[in-house]
Amino acid sequence: MFVKLTKNLILEWFGVFTAILYSMLIALNIGAEFLGFLLLLISAMSIAVWAYRNGFRGILLLQVFYGSAGLIGMVRWF
Repeated sequence: MFVKLTKNLILEWFGVFTAILYSMLIALNIGAEFLGFLLLLISAMSIAVWAYRNGFRGILLLQVFYGSAGLIGMVRWF
């Protein structure tokens, strides 16, 4: 069975995997916080675009807050 790679599918799963990487980097506490928060911002932007394109307004709003948390984290760890 083959899955057709669409822009929406790529946005969704790219956002998921970058969020997983972010979570692990922060949880491991290995000094990669800036990179982790950058991944959070990238993940939030990817999932926000996906949510907007698919009409998931609640998820879109959540990603706005995740993105702002990523920006705050990057500023505080820089």
